Amino acid sequence: MSYNHITLVGKYDKMLKKDLKLTNNYLIKQLPKATAFINKKYEVIHASDQWINSFYFDNNDVFGKSIFTLFNENNKDWKIILKNCFIGQPSELFTTKIKDQNNNNQWFEWSNIPWYDDNENVIGAIIQAENITSRTIDELRLKKLETILQEKSEIAKIGTWGFDATTQKGNWCNITKEIHEITDDIDLPLDTMINFYKDGFSRNRISMAIHNAMMKGVSWSEKLQITTANGATKWVVSTGKPIYKNDEFQGLLGTIHDIDNQVHSKIKTKENEHLLKTLIDNLPLNVYIKDTESRKILVNKAECEYMGVNSPDEILGKDDFDFFQKEVAQNFRKEDIGVIKSLKPVLGKETISIKKDGSTTTFLTSKIPLTDNNGDAYGIVGISTDITHLKQKEEELRDLINVTSLQNKKLINFAHIVSHNLRSHTANFSMLLDFLVNEKEETEKESILNMLRNASDNLLDTLDNLNEVVAISSNTNLDKTPINLNGKVESVKQNLSAYIKKNNATLINEIPKNAEIKVIPAYVDSIFMNFITNSVKYKNPDKDPVIKISMSKKDNYSVVSITDNGLGIDLKKYGNKLFGMYKTFHKHKDSRGIGLYITKNQVEAMNGKITVSSKVNKGTTFNIYFNEED
Repeated sequence: MSYNHITLVGKYDKMLKKDLKLTNNYLIKQLPKATAFINKKYEVIHASDQWINSFYFDNNDVFGKSIFTLFNENNKDWKIILKNCFIGQPSELFTTKIKDQNNNNQWFEWSNIPWYDDNENVIGAIIQAENITSRTIDELRLKKLETILQEKSEIAKIGTWGFDATTQKGNWCNITKEIHEITDDIDLPLDTMINFYKDGFSRNRISMAIHNAMMKGVSWSEKLQITTANGATKWVVSTGKPIYKNDEFQGLLGTIHDIDNQVHSKIKTKENEHLLKTLIDNLPLNVYIKDTESRKILVNKAECEYMGVNSPDEILGKDDFDFFQKEVAQNFRKEDIGVIKSLKPVLGKETISIKKDGSTTTFLTSKIPLTDNNGDAYGIVGISTDITHLKQKEEELRDLINVTSLQNKKLINFAHIVSHNLRSHTANFSMLLDFLVNEKEETEKESILNMLRNASDNLLDTLDNLNEVVAISSNTNLDKTPINLNGKVESVKQNLSAYIKKNNATLINEIPKNAEIKVIPAYVDSIFMNFITNSVKYKNPDKDPVIKISMSKKDNYSVVSITDNGLGIDLKKYGNKLFGMYKTFHKHKDSRGIGLYITKNQVEAMNGKITVSSKVNKGTTFNIYFNEED
């Protein structure tokens, strides 16, 4: 072989190796896995594009750099693994966690194998990494769920169980065994499992459920009772379903949930609720609960009776607008909102409830906010006491006190009058008798005797007046009868015709002819007689007396007005003394000061009243209010 030929072959070999190296580099770049070739100095010689992209490297920063520099860590375990590769010992797979560009965790599974040259000499290591983040997260989540499920199972006391039709044996988890209070070495054929259920309803029910599952493929969920190995009775929820393969029964799977505490707690709660409801229903109070919209969600019997319904169902879900007049319901709603928003109770407030039928009831009401664990109000509790009868009694008592006070004042006034007048008459008699005893002349004795006769007549007049006042105050139970008022005025006018004519007076009767009022007739005669004679008696000397009698209605009264054009009365001076006994306001020889006093007593005895308006030298109007109600 010539030298030129040898040279040519050498060149060809070099070209072939160069092409082979380029081909290898190209193939490594295209590898689907993240792959890197490192030499024994841990420097990256080759790397796939997937490697560079997976770890966000730059081409210029990868090749020739130490693997530990690239990952910015000095992992001793990894160094040991790579050193083993350098002597021909591949490593097992292992997993590491790496932060990505966004500082999120990424999990990679690594393989490390020796890198051989053409002569089977180890020249480095081939490292491959697979991103298993999604799988790892799923595994972690699954593991977490399994842990949570296990914890919940232990907390909730839910166990699992199974029955194998081939072996005819059951298997229970630890929770199931704990529920049944058994040891690990107990044999569990199907009959034994069934016999744990309480004899009677529960055992019959579970037997039927298992039979239907095996024969018809029906699942079950039943609330039953079991008797544990230690003889304790427990409430459980038993569930089960059949397992089939190729239409052939293979066994049963199910759960058992210990609900004994919940059941007993529920029973206790129901007992307490029943006790509380019994207590509330039998309270002599109206009790109710409203939600935030003022709809009633609980009422007791007293509230039902007040609302006039037979069942709470007729009230629940409704608000005050369904039962009360609109204005009353609006006030109740405003009060409810105030309690809910302020969380301040309303205690012992006097309220008046007017239902749609117009019936009125007075309550002493308290409203208390219902709050949750966060302190927010979710409704109110209302408690009302019917005090209508108490208010009526209070009103009656107040009226009685007023009447008693008035009567007491009258009695004191009457006692003063009696004491004063009788003492005056007694002193007069005593003095005249002394004069008579000591007088010698017959003429003077006759004169003294005349004075004694006059004093006696005056005493009799006084006693008659006092007797009339006593009679009016005593006869409080006289019956009132309806009379024709116009006719009564005409009758009095006729009786006083001579007196009216003598004084050239005019009496104008404007009362309607059909006007009728309920009064004590004898009192009405006296009342009209007194007012008419007074109007004539105290006439203005410059003009003839004119008396006008008219009638009107005001509230529950028939008002009779008697107007004259006489002397009038100075009300500023004498107004508070006008109706006093023996009070006179004009220098008239016939004035006794007893007429108005008696007239006022007669009107008040009929539950009426008198008002007066007057101007001096203009005239006077007396308004007599006759009570039409009683």
